[in-house]
Amino acid sequence: MSEKIFRSGFVSIVGRPNVGKSTLLNRILGEKLMITSDKPQTTRNRIKGIHNVPDGQIVFLDTPGIHRAKTRLNKFMVEEALSSVQGVDLILFLVDGAFDPEKEAAMIKEVLSGVEAPVILVLNKIDLIAKGDLLGRMAAYGETYPFKEIIPVSAASGDGVEQLVQLVHGLLPEGPCYFPDDILTDVPERFIVAEIIREKIFRLTHDEVPYSVAVVVDSFKERETGVVAIQATINVERDSQKGIVIGRKGEMLKKIGTQARQEIERLLDTKVFLELFVRVSGEWSDNSRMLKEFGYES
Repeated sequence: MSEKIFRSGFVSIVGRPNVGKSTLLNRILGEKLMITSDKPQTTRNRIKGIHNVPDGQIVFLDTPGIHRAKTRLNKFMVEEALSSVQGVDLILFLVDGAFDPEKEAAMIKEVLSGVEAPVILVLNKIDLIAKGDLLGRMAAYGETYPFKEIIPVSAASGDGVEQLVQLVHGLLPEGPCYFPDDILTDVPERFIVAEIIREKIFRLTHDEVPYSVAVVVDSFKERETGVVAIQATINVERDSQKGIVIGRKGEMLKKIGTQARQEIERLLDTKVFLELFVRVSGEWSDNSRMLKEFGYES
Protein backbone atom coordinates (compact mmCIF):
# COMPACT_ATOMS: atom_id res chain seq x y z
CA MET A 1 0.00 0.00 0.00
CA SER A 2 1.52 3.33 -1.09
CA GLU A 3 2.16 6.07 1.45
CA LYS A 4 -0.01 9.17 1.31
CA ILE A 5 1.66 12.33 0.09
CA PHE A 6 2.13 15.11 2.66
CA ARG A 7 1.08 18.31 0.92
CA SER A 8 1.96 21.77 2.19
CA GLY A 9 2.34 25.31 0.94
CA PHE A 10 1.59 29.01 1.24
CA VAL A 11 -1.81 30.36 0.22
CA SER A 12 -2.56 34.09 -0.06
CA ILE A 13 -6.05 35.41 0.58
CA VAL A 14 -6.55 38.65 -1.37
CA GLY A 15 -9.41 40.91 -2.37
CA ARG A 16 -11.03 44.27 -1.74
CA PRO A 17 -11.57 45.61 1.79
CA ASN A 18 -14.47 44.15 3.75
CA VAL A 19 -15.10 41.11 1.54
CA GLY A 20 -14.55 38.72 4.47
CA LYS A 21 -10.91 37.62 4.20
CA SER A 22 -10.24 37.66 7.95
CA THR A 23 -13.63 36.12 8.72
CA LEU A 24 -12.87 33.28 6.30
CA LEU A 25 -9.48 32.58 7.84
CA ASN A 26 -10.90 32.63 11.37
CA ARG A 27 -13.54 30.14 10.23
CA ILE A 28 -10.91 27.85 8.70
CA LEU A 29 -8.67 28.00 11.79
CA GLY A 30 -11.57 27.46 14.17
CA GLU A 31 -10.20 30.27 16.32
CA LYS A 32 -10.46 34.04 16.27
CA LEU A 33 -6.94 34.98 15.26
CA MET A 34 -7.63 37.87 12.88
CA ILE A 35 -9.56 40.92 14.03
CA THR A 36 -12.73 41.77 12.15
CA SER A 37 -15.27 44.56 11.95
CA ASP A 38 -17.91 45.86 9.57
CA LYS A 39 -15.57 48.72 8.61
CA PRO A 40 -13.21 48.36 5.62
CA GLN A 41 -9.41 48.38 6.01
CA THR A 42 -9.49 46.65 9.39
CA THR A 43 -6.55 44.40 8.49
CA ARG A 44 -3.30 46.35 8.04
CA ASN A 45 -0.55 43.72 8.09
CA ARG A 46 0.02 40.46 6.28
CA ILE A 47 -0.50 37.74 8.88
CA LYS A 48 0.10 33.99 8.64
CA GLY A 49 -2.55 31.55 9.85
CA ILE A 50 -1.43 27.92 10.06
CA HIS A 51 -3.98 25.17 9.43
CA ASN A 52 -3.12 21.49 9.77
CA VAL A 53 -5.12 18.88 7.89
CA PRO A 54 -4.62 15.11 7.58
CA ASP A 55 -1.46 14.63 5.49
CA GLY A 56 -0.87 18.33 5.08
CA GLN A 57 -0.27 21.84 6.37
CA ILE A 58 -1.70 25.00 4.81
CA VAL A 59 -0.07 28.33 5.64
CA PHE A 60 -2.62 31.04 4.85
CA LEU A 61 -1.64 34.69 4.44
CA ASP A 62 -4.37 37.13 5.47
CA THR A 63 -3.77 40.43 3.69
CA PRO A 64 -5.08 44.02 3.80
CA GLY A 65 -7.83 44.93 1.35
CA ILE A 66 -6.75 46.24 -2.05
CA HIS A 67 -7.88 49.85 -2.41
CA ARG A 68 -6.79 53.23 -3.75
CA ALA A 69 -4.02 54.39 -1.44
CA LYS A 70 -3.59 58.00 -0.36
CA THR A 71 -1.54 58.04 2.84
CA ARG A 72 1.74 56.22 3.48
CA LEU A 73 -0.16 53.79 5.70
CA ASN A 74 -2.60 52.93 2.92
CA LYS A 75 0.25 52.49 0.45
CA PHE A 76 1.96 50.12 2.88
CA MET A 77 -1.25 48.12 3.22
CA VAL A 78 -1.76 47.79 -0.53
CA GLU A 79 1.88 46.83 -1.05
CA GLU A 80 1.47 44.12 1.61
CA ALA A 81 -1.50 42.73 -0.30
CA LEU A 82 -0.06 42.96 -3.81
CA SER A 83 3.30 41.46 -2.85
CA SER A 84 1.51 38.44 -1.36
CA VAL A 85 0.46 37.14 -4.80
CA GLN A 86 4.11 36.47 -5.66
CA GLY A 87 6.09 33.47 -4.43
CA VAL A 88 3.11 31.52 -3.08
CA ASP A 89 1.72 28.14 -4.09
CA LEU A 90 -1.91 29.19 -4.44
CA ILE A 91 -4.07 32.32 -4.31
CA LEU A 92 -7.61 32.66 -2.99
CA PHE A 93 -9.18 35.73 -4.58
CA LEU A 94 -12.17 36.69 -2.43
CA VAL A 95 -15.08 38.70 -3.78
CA ASP A 96 -18.34 39.79 -2.21
CA GLY A 97 -21.06 37.80 -3.90
CA ALA A 98 -23.29 40.86 -4.04
CA PHE A 99 -20.78 42.80 -6.17
CA ASP A 100 -21.32 43.18 -9.92
CA PRO A 101 -18.80 40.86 -11.66
CA GLU A 102 -18.42 43.30 -14.57
CA LYS A 103 -17.30 46.06 -12.20
CA GLU A 104 -14.76 43.73 -10.58
CA ALA A 105 -13.23 42.49 -13.84
CA ALA A 106 -10.68 45.29 -14.31
CA MET A 107 -9.41 45.05 -10.74
CA ILE A 108 -9.10 41.26 -10.92
CA LYS A 109 -7.11 41.42 -14.17
CA GLU A 110 -4.84 44.15 -12.81
CA VAL A 111 -4.05 42.41 -9.53
CA LEU A 112 -3.50 39.01 -11.13
CA SER A 113 -1.48 40.26 -14.09
CA GLY A 114 1.71 38.21 -14.36
CA VAL A 115 0.72 35.85 -11.53
CA GLU A 116 2.08 32.33 -11.96
CA ALA A 117 0.33 30.54 -9.08
CA PRO A 118 -3.11 28.99 -9.66
CA VAL A 119 -6.00 31.14 -8.46
CA ILE A 120 -9.27 30.04 -6.87
CA LEU A 121 -12.05 32.61 -6.96
CA VAL A 122 -13.96 32.46 -3.68
CA LEU A 123 -17.45 33.91 -4.00
CA ASN A 124 -18.22 34.89 -0.41
CA LYS A 125 -21.45 35.92 1.31
CA ILE A 126 -23.57 33.54 -0.77
CA ASP A 127 -26.21 33.69 1.96
CA LEU A 128 -26.97 37.18 0.63
CA ILE A 129 -27.40 36.04 -3.00
CA ALA A 130 -30.65 34.75 -4.48
CA LYS A 131 -30.13 31.09 -5.43
CA GLY A 132 -31.21 31.80 -8.98
CA ASP A 133 -28.43 34.37 -9.40
CA LEU A 134 -25.53 32.29 -8.10
CA LEU A 135 -24.71 30.27 -11.22
CA GLY A 136 -24.94 33.39 -13.40
CA ARG A 137 -22.49 35.26 -11.21
CA MET A 138 -20.08 32.33 -11.17
CA ALA A 139 -20.22 32.15 -14.96
CA ALA A 140 -19.62 35.90 -15.27
CA TYR A 141 -16.57 35.75 -13.02
CA GLY A 142 -15.29 32.80 -15.03
CA GLU A 143 -14.99 35.09 -18.06
CA THR A 144 -12.75 37.59 -16.25
CA TYR A 145 -9.77 35.28 -15.58
CA PRO A 146 -8.78 31.60 -16.04
CA PHE A 147 -9.47 30.61 -12.43
CA LYS A 148 -8.55 27.10 -11.36
CA GLU A 149 -11.91 26.83 -9.62
CA ILE A 150 -14.77 29.09 -8.56
CA ILE A 151 -16.10 28.19 -5.13
CA PRO A 152 -19.17 29.75 -3.44
CA VAL A 153 -18.95 30.01 0.37
CA SER A 154 -20.32 31.85 3.36
CA ALA A 155 -17.45 32.62 5.75
CA ALA A 156 -19.99 33.83 8.30
CA SER A 157 -22.00 30.58 8.44
CA GLY A 158 -19.30 28.16 7.29
CA ASP A 159 -21.18 26.94 4.22
CA GLY A 160 -18.72 25.62 1.63
CA VAL A 161 -15.63 26.34 3.75
CA GLU A 162 -14.66 22.71 4.39
CA GLN A 163 -14.97 21.93 0.69
CA LEU A 164 -12.72 24.92 -0.03
CA VAL A 165 -10.07 23.68 2.41
CA GLN A 166 -10.13 20.21 0.84
CA LEU A 167 -9.70 21.74 -2.61
CA VAL A 168 -6.79 23.91 -1.44
CA HIS A 169 -5.04 20.94 0.15
CA GLY A 170 -5.39 18.87 -3.00
CA LEU A 171 -3.79 21.60 -5.14
CA LEU A 172 -0.71 22.07 -2.94
CA PRO A 173 2.59 20.41 -3.83
CA GLU A 174 4.33 17.73 -1.82
CA GLY A 175 6.28 19.48 0.91
CA PRO A 176 7.44 19.66 4.52
CA CYS A 177 5.65 20.68 7.70
CA TYR A 178 6.76 24.31 7.86
CA PHE A 179 5.55 25.02 11.40
CA PRO A 180 4.94 22.95 14.56
CA ASP A 181 1.44 21.50 14.49
CA ASP A 182 0.41 23.18 17.76
CA ILE A 183 0.63 26.83 16.67
CA LEU A 184 -1.89 28.96 14.77
CA THR A 185 0.37 31.84 13.73
CA ASP A 186 3.97 32.98 13.74
CA VAL A 187 3.22 36.50 15.00
CA PRO A 188 4.07 37.26 18.67
CA GLU A 189 1.43 37.57 21.39
CA ARG A 190 2.22 41.30 21.72
CA PHE A 191 1.09 41.84 18.13
CA ILE A 192 -2.18 39.96 18.67
CA VAL A 193 -2.85 41.91 21.89
CA ALA A 194 -2.37 45.23 20.06
CA GLU A 195 -4.74 44.05 17.32
CA ILE A 196 -7.41 43.05 19.86
CA ILE A 197 -7.28 46.52 21.43
CA ARG A 198 -7.52 48.12 17.99
CA GLU A 199 -10.51 45.94 17.10
CA LYS A 200 -12.41 47.15 20.18
CA ILE A 201 -11.75 50.73 19.11
CA PHE A 202 -13.08 49.90 15.64
CA ARG A 203 -16.24 48.41 17.09
CA LEU A 204 -16.92 51.00 19.79
CA THR A 205 -16.03 54.29 18.09
CA HIS A 206 -17.29 55.77 14.87
CA ASP A 207 -16.49 57.94 11.88
CA GLU A 208 -12.81 58.66 11.26
CA VAL A 209 -11.42 57.54 14.62
CA PRO A 210 -10.65 53.85 13.86
CA TYR A 211 -8.61 54.71 10.77
CA SER A 212 -6.46 57.14 12.76
CA VAL A 213 -5.56 54.67 15.53
CA ALA A 214 -2.33 52.74 16.03
CA VAL A 215 -1.83 50.62 19.13
CA VAL A 216 1.61 49.90 20.55
CA VAL A 217 2.18 47.45 23.42
CA ASP A 218 4.77 49.16 25.63
CA SER A 219 5.09 46.48 28.32
CA PHE A 220 4.12 42.79 28.54
CA LYS A 221 5.18 41.12 31.79
CA GLU A 222 4.08 38.00 33.65
CA ARG A 223 4.06 38.51 37.43
CA GLU A 224 4.91 35.83 39.99
CA THR A 225 1.17 35.43 40.65
CA GLY A 226 0.64 34.39 37.01
CA VAL A 227 -1.15 37.63 36.13
CA VAL A 228 0.04 39.20 32.88
CA ALA A 229 0.47 42.96 33.18
CA ILE A 230 0.14 44.83 29.89
CA GLN A 231 0.60 48.52 29.17
CA ALA A 232 -0.38 49.82 25.74
CA THR A 233 -0.59 53.21 24.06
CA ILE A 234 -3.41 54.16 21.71
CA ASN A 235 -2.03 56.66 19.20
CA VAL A 236 -4.44 59.01 17.44
CA GLU A 237 -3.87 61.94 15.09
CA ARG A 238 -5.91 64.75 16.65
CA ASP A 239 -7.02 66.03 20.04
CA SER A 240 -10.67 65.57 19.06
CA GLN A 241 -10.01 61.86 18.41
CA LYS A 242 -8.30 61.54 21.78
CA GLY A 243 -11.42 62.96 23.39
CA ILE A 244 -13.63 60.42 21.61
CA VAL A 245 -11.41 57.47 22.58
CA ILE A 246 -11.30 58.57 26.23
CA GLY A 247 -14.98 59.54 26.34
CA ARG A 248 -16.94 61.40 28.98
CA LYS A 249 -15.27 60.83 32.35
CA GLY A 250 -13.14 58.13 30.74
CA GLU A 251 -16.14 55.88 30.02
CA MET A 252 -15.17 54.95 26.45
CA LEU A 253 -11.57 54.11 27.34
CA LYS A 254 -12.83 51.98 30.22
CA LYS A 255 -15.20 50.13 27.89
CA ILE A 256 -12.43 49.54 25.34
CA GLY A 257 -10.13 48.28 28.10
CA THR A 258 -12.72 45.95 29.62
CA GLN A 259 -13.67 44.30 26.34
CA ALA A 260 -10.04 44.00 25.24
CA ARG A 261 -8.94 42.57 28.59
CA GLN A 262 -11.65 39.91 28.52
CA GLU A 263 -10.61 38.74 25.06
CA ILE A 264 -6.89 38.85 25.90
CA GLU A 265 -7.60 36.70 28.97
CA ARG A 266 -9.28 34.11 26.74
CA LEU A 267 -6.30 34.24 24.39
CA LEU A 268 -3.66 33.86 27.13
CA ASP A 269 -5.80 31.68 29.42
CA THR A 270 -4.81 33.71 32.46
CA LYS A 271 -5.77 36.85 34.36
CA VAL A 272 -4.68 40.10 32.73
CA PHE A 273 -4.09 43.58 34.11
CA LEU A 274 -4.46 45.98 31.17
CA GLU A 275 -3.52 49.64 31.37
CA LEU A 276 -4.26 51.89 28.39
CA PHE A 277 -2.90 55.34 27.56
CA VAL A 278 -3.97 57.68 24.74
CA ARG A 279 -1.46 59.88 22.92
CA VAL A 280 -1.82 62.36 20.08
CA SER A 281 0.76 61.52 17.40
CA GLY A 282 -0.11 64.07 14.74
CA GLU A 283 -0.63 62.71 11.21
CA TRP A 284 1.23 59.50 12.05
CA SER A 285 -0.42 57.65 9.15
CA ASP A 286 1.58 59.77 6.68
CA ASN A 287 4.82 59.94 8.69
CA SER A 288 7.50 57.45 7.67
CA ARG A 289 9.29 57.47 11.02
CA MET A 290 6.10 56.88 13.02
CA LEU A 291 4.92 54.16 10.64
CA LYS A 292 8.15 52.27 11.25
CA GLU A 293 7.81 52.83 15.00
CA PHE A 294 4.27 51.44 14.93
CA GLY A 295 5.25 48.43 12.78
CA TYR A 296 3.74 49.48 9.45
CA GLU A 297 6.87 49.85 7.34
CA SER A 298 9.76 47.47 6.87
